[in-house]
Amino acid sequence: MSNKYSSAMNEANNEKKVMVPRLRFPEFRDAGEWAVPELQEISMPVDERVGDRQLTPVSISAGIGFVPQAEKFGRDISGNQYRLYTLVRDGDFVYNKGNSLRFPQGCVYDLQGWGEVAAPNVFICFRLKSGYENVFFRYCFEKNAHGLQLKKHITSGARSNGLLNISKEAFFGVRIPTPKRKEQKKIADCLSSLDEVIAAESQKLDSLRAYKKGLMRQLFPREGETVPRLRLPGFQRDPQWTSATLGDIANVQSGGTPARTNPAYWNGDIPWVTTSLIDSSIILKADEYITKAGLEESSAKIFPKGTLLMAMYGQGKTRGRVSVLGIDAATNQACAAIILKGRGISTDFVFQNLASRYEEIRKISNSGGQENLSAGLIEGISFSFPENESEQECIANTLSSIDGLITAQRQKIDALEIHKKGLMQQLFPVMAEALA
Repeated sequence: MSNKYSSAMNEANNEKKVMVPRLRFPEFRDAGEWAVPELQEISMPVDERVGDRQLTPVSISAGIGFVPQAEKFGRDISGNQYRLYTLVRDGDFVYNKGNSLRFPQGCVYDLQGWGEVAAPNVFICFRLKSGYENVFFRYCFEKNAHGLQLKKHITSGARSNGLLNISKEAFFGVRIPTPKRKEQKKIADCLSSLDEVIAAESQKLDSLRAYKKGLMRQLFPREGETVPRLRLPGFQRDPQWTSATLGDIANVQSGGTPARTNPAYWNGDIPWVTTSLIDSSIILKADEYITKAGLEESSAKIFPKGTLLMAMYGQGKTRGRVSVLGIDAATNQACAAIILKGRGISTDFVFQNLASRYEEIRKISNSGGQENLSAGLIEGISFSFPENESEQECIANTLSSIDGLITAQRQKIDALEIHKKGLMQQLFPVMAEALA
């Protein structure tokens, strides 16, 4: 290897270790390297107690931020500890040591628009010193600048309270690559503008969903009624709808789960669908696959393309959701497969009808500790429909066209989110390089 080539390689390697982002605004390209201060150098702890103040007790949810405890847990869980909670003001940052899929080493959010709140004293709270832009550091923590550094301090799993055993010393020892304030603000303004676009597009998505929900309430009979309040043109003089139950027009079955302990049952070529995929859409692929042996040695069974699925279990939002199989697939026992008997009922019509009654269906449950649906309960759901299949198809097509708009809007937002993620990777130094 020539000395000239070796020298060029060394220069290239040295350049990679320089503390600068891969993408920099023109006015800062000659501004030099970023500093890498520890968090304790640029912030101060916030540890003032709430005392007798009457404030909203909050928690933090990964991917969301601050949430009132009453909303997250269904009640205020502060109890006798309330007076010892930390007083957090707008602009303060709070670190929640709870691990999550998005933030395995915990998440950090800054309080915005709340005024003052009461945060559990197990959270680590801090405030930036003068000369540092809150919004810039908000994006640093959104990018999980702290995660890799804290990983080495985790010596065991989460404690009984669900929190990681990370000390204040370890947390405040985290290093955050930081440019001068003007560049901080430029980056913050850029990403904030993109967030505003994403928020506006998300608002459009919410409006489309609200429009569809309102239209469904008009096109399908409401709970306790057998006739819709709106009939589409061309069908207003048609006979009244027929009243039945879901069991009259469909058979309801469920699947099963092959033994997890037997590797011969898994990683085959048979799609195996669980309730996590049921989200009011068409299911085109599965997250897991089983083998023929797994199918034959369990209660799992293959349902044909076009089968309606309803989630029977789940305390969250899952129970009562419906989807349509776009492929032949097996399911687990938490999925109800609704197979139409072929008496002149449109699959798309039934799907849209059940989707419109999500809240109503969720109220139906077994007595006992868990609120679950069953095949029997689903078969007993009242179901009214027009005998004219053309009216069924017209209703389904009207709602499906809105579904298409919703899907397109959601894809637009996803594309913006991907663009933002890529932009953030370019605007901040790579942590592995920054701390090398």
